[in-house]
Amino acid sequence: MPNVAQSTETDWVSRFADEVIAEAERRAPGKPIVCASGLSPSGPIHLGNLREVMTPHLVADEIRRRGHTCVHIISWDDYDRYRKVPAGIDPSWAEHIGKPLTSVPAPPGSSYANWAEHFKAPMIEALRELGVEFHGISQTEQYTSGVYREQILHAMRQRGQIDAVLDRYRTKDKPGAKPAAKKQQQKGKLDEADAAAAEAAAEGSGAASEDDGSAGGAGYYPYKPYCGACERDLTTVTAYDDETTELTYTCVCGHAETVRLSEFDRGKLVWKVDWPMRWAYEGVVFEPSGVDHSSPGSSFVVGGQIVKEVFGGEQPIGPMYAFVGISGMAKMSSSKGGVPTPADALEIMEAPLLRWLYARRKPNQSFKIAFDQEIQRLYDEWDALERKIAEGAVQPADAAAYSRATRTAAGELPRTPRPLPYRTLASVVDITTGHDEQTLRILSDLDPANPVKSLDDARPRLDKAERWITTQVPAEQRTRVREEPDTELLGSLGDTERESLRLLLDGLDEHWSLDGLTTLVYGVPKLQAGLAADAKPTPELKVAQRTFFALLYQLLVGRDTGPRLPTLLLAVGADRVRRLLGA
Repeated sequence: MPNVAQSTETDWVSRFADEVIAEAERRAPGKPIVCASGLSPSGPIHLGNLREVMTPHLVADEIRRRGHTCVHIISWDDYDRYRKVPAGIDPSWAEHIGKPLTSVPAPPGSSYANWAEHFKAPMIEALRELGVEFHGISQTEQYTSGVYREQILHAMRQRGQIDAVLDRYRTKDKPGAKPAAKKQQQKGKLDEADAAAAEAAAEGSGAASEDDGSAGGAGYYPYKPYCGACERDLTTVTAYDDETTELTYTCVCGHAETVRLSEFDRGKLVWKVDWPMRWAYEGVVFEPSGVDHSSPGSSFVVGGQIVKEVFGGEQPIGPMYAFVGISGMAKMSSSKGGVPTPADALEIMEAPLLRWLYARRKPNQSFKIAFDQEIQRLYDEWDALERKIAEGAVQPADAAAYSRATRTAAGELPRTPRPLPYRTLASVVDITTGHDEQTLRILSDLDPANPVKSLDDARPRLDKAERWITTQVPAEQRTRVREEPDTELLGSLGDTERESLRLLLDGLDEHWSLDGLTTLVYGVPKLQAGLAADAKPTPELKVAQRTFFALLYQLLVGRDTGPRLPTLLLAVGADRVRRLLGA
């Protein structure tokens, strides 16, 4: 693979942009620069596939920021064959295996015209929310309208040369080799969620595992017709005439026919020929590829030979991108038999945060996207970065990643006007179960000097936090505030515990804000120990604080732990706190 030069620029996106601009100037000076991605709508398009889009998007966007015309193509591989019936779909869909994805009915209950459109639609909407500007190309439309006719006829004329290129790699295939994802799982490197995501990523476009067009005794043909009777690609080309372009094929369904390939538009080049043909046809300068294309006989490696020797083009430059893992696999996604999609992630996190996860890591670095409690820490990290940006105390690479996350060459992405801490919002909607009036009361009390006046000020972050609580947090972990005081526990308290509750209750009115209550709940054990409110914690003091916190949690929610106490107190409300604590 071509090497991408290093430079003194601040981040990986800038370095790739440097290289792509220089390469485009060498290949096609003055023409729009073409970056590309390929996606197969054979099922839910997951967060691993999103890296296939975000890597060229970020580079294309940087090129546009520098004033160059740049097109980001997304090729929808919707003319690929339907390979298998996914979990949760009626087994009768097996009758469609081998048909183009656009000829397979959409899953039951879908409003879309076919299988491919059903899975493309949520991805297109997610990319719109993420600010990804692209030019979509349907491979069904390209093939069935005859756009590639000359390329197909050329490939058939050059079939001997293509076969020779492929033959260099066929002996390198090792039967019985395990996919990388399974190898890693066996070594214990991946948990169950990551293993599922890795397996989905290893499937690639679905086309990557197709045969390369070998046809045994009848010779090699790099073209696969879809049958005129059953619509499936279970066909074998038995003869072809270069002069007349007459092609004869048979199908396992029993159908056979002879067609003129110069007029026939119901078939496609095999994947290892199709991909390099498109590189040459579109003039692609930059396209990343997944780990499933890293082996010696992979379609990316073989394509590099075919594009040059057969189609007179050049292989795009671009990195292999690493695996994207999932922290806390979402129940809503695993029940659908797949790993989470960009649409799933955007339900619980704002678009700039999701963009940031892809922008801050080099493509060859793996990372995880959090659907569990880790999302709260991730948001804390994001908010801390925003504060550093505001203070001008940030590293250049971090500033670049932030800029790429929050805006594109076309402008700023929508943002939450009042970005309150995600963990606070999650706790509030957990306790109020999404009751708007209650939520607004609590949010207004967080900072009485600068109260939240409308829930819209906290949106869309508030809505994302609420969605996270309702879809990702198990029912047993949800917060349920006691309806009545625990009189048995209150009656069993000793003098020290009673005094701690009295000190808290006495200070409620004066400290009724998020910062004030934080000072109060941490300060009560200090006062009891005869220390000043701003005293540094000692090991003994930390034990006393933990004991005090556990008591408050038991009296308020009937557990030893829960949301952060200052947020919980605000959410419960002063009057109810007094009643539950025995005032």
